[in-house]
Amino acid sequence: MSRAALLLLADGRFPAGGHAHSGGAEPAVAAGHIKDAATLERFCRGRLHTAGLVAAALAAAAAAGCDPLLLDDAADARTPVPALRQVARRLGRQMMRAARATWPDPALDALAAARPRGAHQPVVLGLAARSAGLPPQDAAYAVAYETISGPATAAVRLLSLDPFDATAVLAHLAADVDRVAEQGAAAGERVAADGVDVLPAASAPLLDITAEAHAAWPVRLFAS
Repeated sequence: MSRAALLLLADGRFPAGGHAHSGGAEPAVAAGHIKDAATLERFCRGRLHTAGLVAAALAAAAAAGCDPLLLDDAADARTPVPALRQVARRLGRQMMRAARATWPDPALDALAAARPRGAHQPVVLGLAARSAGLPPQDAAYAVAYETISGPATAAVRLLSLDPFDATAVLAHLAADVDRVAEQGAAAGERVAADGVDVLPAASAPLLDITAEAHAAWPVRLFAS
C-alpha cells in the first residue's frame, strides 16, 4: 500500500471534475450566506457534518469491499433532490474515468458497466481508493476534505476572496475533518455486518433547496 495514493486522490488536480462544482457555494454567495472567510467557514462546517459525513461513510464502505450497487442505492436514498443526484452521478462518471485510467481494476469496470450513467461519486471514490490499496479511513478522509475544499476554492473565484484566507478556513476545520472521517469510516466498516441502514443519513435541507434553484439558473459560473 502506498499512502502517496491518498495524496493523489485528494489532490485538486486529480481530473475528477470537481473544479466545475461549487458544492453549494455559488447559490450561498448569491443569497448572502457566504460573504467573507468567517461565513465561508460556517458554511463549510455545516456541509462537512451533514453531506460530508454521509459521503465519507459511503466511500469508506466501498473501500471496505461492500457491494457498490447496494451503496449506490443507499446514496440515492440519502440524496432527496434530483439536482444533487444528477450532480453526484455526473461527478461519479468523471471520477470513474480518472480512476480506471490511474488504478485499473475489474471492480471499477464492473461498476461502470452496471451504472453506465454514473454511480454516486463517493461510492466511486471509495472503490477507487480500494483499487489504489488504500484503507477505508483514507477514503473517508479524501471525501471529507473534498467536501470543504470545493466550496473554499469556489469562494475565491466567486468573492475574490484572498486565497490565504480560504486556506486558513480549511486549516481551522482540520479537527472537524478528523472527526467526520473517523465517524464515516466507523459507520462504513459496519455495513458488511449490519447492512446499509447503519450508514448516516444527516440532512441539509437548505443545501437541497438551493441546489434545485441553482440548477434552474440560466447563467451560472459553476455546474452546481
